[in-house]
Amino acid sequence: MCIYTIILLRKIEFLLIFTTIMYLGGAAMIEIICGVKGKGKTKELLDKVNTSVMSASGNVVYLDKSQKHMYELNNKVRLINVTEFPISNCDEFLGFICGIVSQDHDLEEMYLDSFLTIASLDGEESIVKAIEKLDVISEKYKVKFILSVSKDIKDLPECAKAKVIISL
Repeated sequence: MCIYTIILLRKIEFLLIFTTIMYLGGAAMIEIICGVKGKGKTKELLDKVNTSVMSASGNVVYLDKSQKHMYELNNKVRLINVTEFPISNCDEFLGFICGIVSQDHDLEEMYLDSFLTIASLDGEESIVKAIEKLDVISEKYKVKFILSVSKDIKDLPECAKAKVIISL
């Protein structure tokens, strides 16, 4: 073999390893858009989901507390109004998330608008618990979660601050 063939094979091998690492470990995650009420978190989330769905290879789901944003979402995004289901606490909400994940093996991203409200979270301890559980679900099933949280970044638990991508 000539030297150019060997170099080309090494580059291909590197790309395969890199792609495998990204698929197995780098793709699943949680991102947070935070800010106090009325700062534009939902608009940022809608822009992000509509941009993302264009290049998504899997399914995209948007959970909200109403149908209000139905016409602002790309028709490829599945909108779920969480208030239509009997969810009254964080554990029930996480069970609901697991049910969605278990029924859609092609699920790639989940957008959770008004996260604190739809997940029935009230204190810092419950926020930490929910994010830790979402981390486990995300890692195990390779689903990316993007949350809008109505809190200033300084009021978020430490585990959440590292996941903030936009602070308004």
